[in-house]
Amino acid sequence: MKLIIQLVLWVLIIFLGWKLYSAIIGPVEFNEKRDARYAKVIKNLKDVRAAELAHKEITGKFTGSFDSLVRFLDTAQFANVQRRDTSYADEKKNKAYGLDAKTGGYILEAVLLDTLGFTAVRDSIFGGTDRYKTMMNLPLQQEGITGTIELVAGEVIKNQGRKNEKAYSAFVARISKKIILEGLDKDLINQEEQVVSVEGVNGAFVKVGSLEEVDTSGNWPKIYDAEQTKQ
Repeated sequence: MKLIIQLVLWVLIIFLGWKLYSAIIGPVEFNEKRDARYAKVIKNLKDVRAAELAHKEITGKFTGSFDSLVRFLDTAQFANVQRRDTSYADEKKNKAYGLDAKTGGYILEAVLLDTLGFTAVRDSIFGGTDRYKTMMNLPLQQEGITGTIELVAGEVIKNQGRKNEKAYSAFVARISKKIILEGLDKDLINQEEQVVSVEGVNGAFVKVGSLEEVDTSGNWPKIYDAEQTKQ
């Protein structure tokens, strides 16, 4: 009987020890895997943002279609423009006042823009690589996770109903944390979806852009920008 009690106690001690170890190490391992996965996803979201900003610069608006965004990158070009300041005589005003520009007459200043050539948008942003063709895919194949970034475009209306009402083109690219963190502790994933902190990725999605505000920033902390700058 005494031996049975000792065995039960040993089993209980081992079980409690394992639970304690899991309670301490579990969140640490979760955080390490979470951060590594987020970094990969954020890199893709930054590519999407760069492509969208180029699309807006050239077409005047964002797009909610990856197909159209990729087609745009396949063909679009930035103009290489040189700015020159110049000045010339205001002949009309000088004539009206009987003045001469050479001896103190009126001078007009202007800015001239010279187009020197063109650069492919994809080369300017992606350095000649074609990674933009897969930027919509969740880059977690090594973890056995597949998925696609959701992309939506629309408008943000400012001063609605007023004379100075204005519509701004907007977009959001996002993917659920549940998809990114698939296979990890479910309780910790649920906690992660509730995060509201300057040091964390807020909300249930990792995203860039907004359809509520004129904003093209991401919802991740600066640490992810610093880490990718080093790479």
